[in-house]
Amino acid sequence: MTFTGLIGRIFNAPLRAIIRACVALRIHPNVLTFVGVIINAAAAWQLALGWFVTAGVIMVVANIFDYIDGKVAVELGAVSKFGGFWDSVIDRFSDILLFIGLIYLYSHLRRTDYVMVTSLAMMFSIMTSYTRARAESMITRCKVGFMERPERIVLFMIGAFTNRMAAVLWVILVLSIFTVADRVIHTYRELRQPRQAVA
Repeated sequence: MTFTGLIGRIFNAPLRAIIRACVALRIHPNVLTFVGVIINAAAAWQLALGWFVTAGVIMVVANIFDYIDGKVAVELGAVSKFGGFWDSVIDRFSDILLFIGLIYLYSHLRRTDYVMVTSLAMMFSIMTSYTRARAESMITRCKVGFMERPERIVLFMIGAFTNRMAAVLWVILVLSIFTVADRVIHTYRELRQPRQAVA
C-alpha cells in the first residue's frame, strides 16, 4: 500500500467529505494538484529554516491533496492523459523543492558534506522516476526497486518528525542508487529477450 493510500484508509471519513466538497464546488483536479505543490513549497521553506516538525505537518497536508486529486478527477469525470502527465510533473517539482530546502539549510550551516549527500539523493530520486518513464516507453512495465515516491515521502516525514533528516537522506540516497541500477538492469534484460528468442 502506498503512503497516500494509507492516509486514505486512516482518514477516510474526513477525506470523503473534502472530496465531496471539491466535487460540489467543481474544483478541477489539476488545480488541486497545483495546490499540493504550493503546500510542499511551504514545507520546503520550513526545512530550509530547520523547523522539521512543522515541515512534517505541512507535508502531511500536501499529501492529502496528492490523494484527493485523483479521486476528484474520477468523480467529476475529468480523468485525462494530460491530468496524469500534469500530476507526474508536479510530483517532480514537489520532490525537488523539499531537497532544495534541505540544501539551503545545510549550506547555511556550512555542512558541505550534507549539501553533497542531499544533492546526490535528489539526483538519484529524479533518475528513479526518469528510468521508469524512459523504460516504459520501450517495455511494458518497469516498477522494480524499492525507492519510489511514496517511500521517499514517508522517509522525509520520518526524518522531519524525529529530527533525523541527515540519516534519512543517506537511506534515500543508497536505496535510490539501487533502484536506478535495478531498473537499468531490468530494462536491459527485457530488451534482450526478443533477440534471444529469435536466436
